[in-house]
Amino acid sequence: MHIDHVNIKATAGLIEKLREFYHQVLGLDTGPRPAFRDRGYWLYSGDTAIIHLSESPRDPDIEPGGAFDHFAIRVRDLVPVIQRLQETGLEYHESLVPGTGLRQVFFKDPAGTKVEVQGPVAKP
Repeated sequence: MHIDHVNIKATAGLIEKLREFYHQVLGLDTGPRPAFRDRGYWLYSGDTAIIHLSESPRDPDIEPGGAFDHFAIRVRDLVPVIQRLQETGLEYHESLVPGTGLRQVFFKDPAGTKVEVQGPVAKP
C-alpha cells in the first residue's frame, strides 16, 4: 500500500493557474489522463501522476476545506478493503477509472476527509 496521488478541485480558471504553478515550482509535467466527465490535468513526476487537478464549479475561497478534495491509496487487492467497509457499515461508493482497469472506492474518515482506495477491478 502506498499514497498514489492528491486531488485538488477548483474552478476552470484556477485549474490553469495550478497547472502552471506546479509546473514552474515543482517541475511537474502534464501527462495522460483518463476520460473522466470533468475536465482537468494529471501532473507527473517522471512516469507517476502525483497531483490530479479536477475542474469543479465550487470556489475554494468560500468552500469549507478549500480546494483539497481527497488523497488516494493504491492497494494490490481491493477485496479486503471492501469487505472491511461492508463489515463496519461505513458508507462508500465505487467507480471505474476509464480505460485503466482500476476500481476506485471512496469513503470519508471520522474527520470528514475523503479517502480513495484504488486497485485492480476484481471485487467480492
